[in-house]
Amino acid sequence: MALIPFHKPTLRRKDMDAVLQTMVDERIGPGERKNAFLKQFCELIGAKGGIALRSYVDGLCCALQACELEGKAKIGASILSPSWYQSVVESMGYELLCGDIDPEHGCLAQEEAQRLVEQGCSALLIHLPMCQIPITCDYKQLGVPVIEDITQSLASEYEDRRAGSFGDLILCAFEEDCIVSTGGGAVLAYTGETHQKSVKAFAPQVRPYIELPDMNAALGMIQLATLGEQLAKRRELYALFAKSLLKTPHRIFGIGNIDFLPNGYSFCVALDSKPEDAIKFANKYQVSAKKTFTDTLAMHAGDRFDLYPKAIPLYLRALTLPLYPFLKQGEVELLIKVISHLS
Repeated sequence: MALIPFHKPTLRRKDMDAVLQTMVDERIGPGERKNAFLKQFCELIGAKGGIALRSYVDGLCCALQACELEGKAKIGASILSPSWYQSVVESMGYELLCGDIDPEHGCLAQEEAQRLVEQGCSALLIHLPMCQIPITCDYKQLGVPVIEDITQSLASEYEDRRAGSFGDLILCAFEEDCIVSTGGGAVLAYTGETHQKSVKAFAPQVRPYIELPDMNAALGMIQLATLGEQLAKRRELYALFAKSLLKTPHRIFGIGNIDFLPNGYSFCVALDSKPEDAIKFANKYQVSAKKTFTDTLAMHAGDRFDLYPKAIPLYLRALTLPLYPFLKQGEVELLIKVISHLS
């Protein structure tokens, strides 16, 4: 029996009609559907506008260029940010400096963001991991451009704060494992007029070849149209799993407040034991499980408790389990059983 997979795109057979119609219209490259998807997405997060691109990497490159930084500028980020950030930042001639997290939500801590700015960082690249939003932070007050990556936290919210409300520039990818998938691609949006001109000036010579094609945008549009339904199911499962976890000595990763509405990107546990034992136990019952932050910037700092005392324990012991709307009832029951018996 195969393991329950980690992710499954929320694509239904009838969603394929949108792609087929695009093919029938013989307009599969960047065009009207790309523009419509971009408008739909910006309205969802409250952005003024943006650009829809073919890859997550293109989106980050556009964001960095839009900050209009000087050569060899320093960029601040959390140590639990994706490891590929460093490759992109350095490829553009910049330097990446890392800070510790706030344990309440797993994002870059406010005091660490301030320290990084004081050390010369000209911009902050804020990754929102595993459904979380930085509810205790106000990065914009530090006086440098803030790029907020909401890929894993799109539509998460707490009271009047939501993913996309903490940055000047909002980056969101739409890969296969994302809340909304276009089969690849990303949007870089701006929340004010300051960065509008620089975003729209990104790579004019090659933009026709790096903008999101209409075929992909058509998938995104149909998923945004049903996002409320998908979020309701994800949140229902998240609540069930969180309740099951109360039977163990472990805790849920991030915000535990009952008023927090996570997007259900996945279910992340901060273990009080070795993750290898928990993974072995889950696999025994055909449930996929993996260490959450393996492929992050912390992979090169796994023993630096002196620099990152809040992040490194999570790097070593955080565990992710599957969560998505297409889980079958039997799979949900199996996950609840595994979660409630994690030792």
